[in-house]
Amino acid sequence: MRIAFRVDASVEIGTGHVMRCLTLADALRSHGVESEFICRPHRGHLGALVQSRGHCLRWLPQASTASSEGEEGEVLAHSSWLGCSWRQDAEDTLAVLKQRRPDWLIIDHYAIDIRWERMARPLCGSLMVIDDLADRHHDADVLLDQNWHGDAQACRYRALVPGRCRTLLGPRYALLSSEYQLLRNLMPPRDGVVKRVLLFFGGGDPSNVTGKVLDALCRPEFGHLALDIVLGVNHPCPDTIRVQAAHRGEAVVHQGLPSLAGLMCRADLMISAGGSTSWERMCLGLPGVVIAVADNQVGANEALSWAGYISFLGHLDDLQMQVLMQSVMEAIKSGERLREQSRRCQALVPGDGAERVFCALLNADS
Repeated sequence: MRIAFRVDASVEIGTGHVMRCLTLADALRSHGVESEFICRPHRGHLGALVQSRGHCLRWLPQASTASSEGEEGEVLAHSSWLGCSWRQDAEDTLAVLKQRRPDWLIIDHYAIDIRWERMARPLCGSLMVIDDLADRHHDADVLLDQNWHGDAQACRYRALVPGRCRTLLGPRYALLSSEYQLLRNLMPPRDGVVKRVLLFFGGGDPSNVTGKVLDALCRPEFGHLALDIVLGVNHPCPDTIRVQAAHRGEAVVHQGLPSLAGLMCRADLMISAGGSTSWERMCLGLPGVVIAVADNQVGANEALSWAGYISFLGHLDDLQMQVLMQSVMEAIKSGERLREQSRRCQALVPGDGAERVFCALLNADS
């Protein structure tokens, strides 16, 4: 089986889309599946990482303009992420697909919808979409949304995909590296005592939420906590963070790590953005204080908060440091609540989502 991924990373887009596609590609390789990535070289791309993981990388031409003016039909909320019109992007991608038609084309891109997908149909055996937003129509055979939306989950895509489309919905399909399931099976139950805190706000963190949270944790009442601070490859001011951490003490700065699994295992609490890393954290039963760093992270994290899976502080634009400090202090004093949260998070995210997705592709292809 040959699979092509159409996905991008950039300073604006972030790294999460490429990272979860890489996780799926790595899992599929263990079943003999060959993957290639079709990407545009935006600033902050992850091309070197894709190649270092042993996957074929096919570059689309450098975008000449980010404007979507003059496009026919609806302009999507994230249209600018392509760096060109949707039609131009489809034509560029089709030029690559014509050279070697894949059995599956997997699209993980908020700027692509049914118009683009219908153009690609003749040049791929089947088509899968990875989405989080449920804000546009798709022509897909399989659709994956690994987020949790409670009772609303089952109906979110009902009017957005064709009747033949199989929808894979919820965190049981979360795309996690196999190491997470392996480690969770080796870990003892968490005891709810908070001694070490892990900070991570994505591959970019253009607003430097990391620095703001670190400032709060420099207060004397948190001085007993050891910190692991993880910066992504596109963080805007890593040197500033290192100075802050050195001044505080008991704080280690890591950058560009291939995995957070080891740090998650030894942490007792994580303060983080509300993206794909949440599922890794929950698989390992690590309690979390979550801050949305993008509008599209708010809905899913509100649902998780209402159900008691996380402590959600809302969007970073509305973040108040006093509320953050209060939430951390409550976690420190609430061992029983953290133990229960840990147990429930692990039940929600079993960690074998990539294998479930592979089985869905195999069944749909047969």
